[in-house]
Amino acid sequence: MSGIVLLVGASILIFLGLAHRVLDQLYLSDRGGLFFIGALIAGSFINIPIWRDPLVTLNIGGALLPISLALYVLFKAGSGKEWLRSIIGIVLTTGVLYGVNRLYRFDTNYGIIEPQFLWAIIAGVVAYIAGRSRRLAFIIAVLGILSMDIVHVFTVRGMGTNVPTQIGGGGVFDTIVIAGVLAVLLAEIVGESREAMQGGPSRGDHPAELSEALDHPPIETRNNKEE
Repeated sequence: MSGIVLLVGASILIFLGLAHRVLDQLYLSDRGGLFFIGALIAGSFINIPIWRDPLVTLNIGGALLPISLALYVLFKAGSGKEWLRSIIGIVLTTGVLYGVNRLYRFDTNYGIIEPQFLWAIIAGVVAYIAGRSRRLAFIIAVLGILSMDIVHVFTVRGMGTNVPTQIGGGGVFDTIVIAGVLAVLLAEIVGESREAMQGGPSRGDHPAELSEALDHPPIETRNNKEE
């Protein structure tokens, strides 16, 4: 039993460490990133009812805060091209998730992977392919999962069943949060790999990736400017 507790604790620390690294790419300082993670954890225990029949609740840590961050990043960094790419990516992500939802068997006797992680992986991969940058990948993954949750709510209402829906009910480990983290990490891994193979950033990189490099110049460059 103690071994399981240690394993779960280590997994949580690793995930939170990855989340902190992701937040560093989203216009948040180290202190801001740690504060945001703390808010995610605290908000995981708070659900806000937003609809009564059927009951729909919005979890602060698992939905409201990551969605707010995604919108903040989009408004702060978004050019017309990035807005268009984000909208297309969100629609594409929602469509893929909806298609998989129609095909995937959720019976635990047949399912290969838990739906929560399946949605996160799919959204993360599609979001990176559509966004091609860390920030757009995060925006598309988070808002894509949210859009799928909204589709689910209307589907339930259309069926006339009174099934409660929790958007972001998993808190800090909800699909919305995990998808956003995976999308940025995938963009980070692919971007670093490309730069390593090319011997450094090339002029043909995506504009969003170049803007990220300008937002975080090398320490030596900043020191030279200060001198």
